[in-house]
Amino acid sequence: MVSLLIVSHSKQLAEGVKEFVQQIAGEVVIAAAGGAMDGSIGTNPQHIADILEQIASPDGTLILVDLLGAVISAETAIELVPDVKAIVSNAPLVEGAYFAALEAAAEATLEETDAAAVQARELIKVHD
Repeated sequence: MVSLLIVSHSKQLAEGVKEFVQQIAGEVVIAAAGGAMDGSIGTNPQHIADILEQIASPDGTLILVDLLGAVISAETAIELVPDVKAIVSNAPLVEGAYFAALEAAAEATLEETDAAAVQARELIKVHD
């Protein structure tokens, strides 16, 4: 089963998205990596890599991120653990994590899970 890693510049945001999504995720392994090591706003590639290694699944890990800096840190983290199968999604963080969790729980592949997450960009919340 695909695992999910939520990466944010804010520890509280990452943990909050994880908590929200875990409620609908069933057996999907979900982890959060947020904030700099000193507790301030930021990301830390080594911290992300450590968590990525802990939750690594043979089916892969989908990394969902909040902002560009998190993308760079997540991509660096993937390079630090070359034996781990992982990709960074271009999905919106909250909606993408939600749809990714549903897809992963249905035993989808890493690519299918990412596609479901990215599809969340098309979600219309408010109709004019």
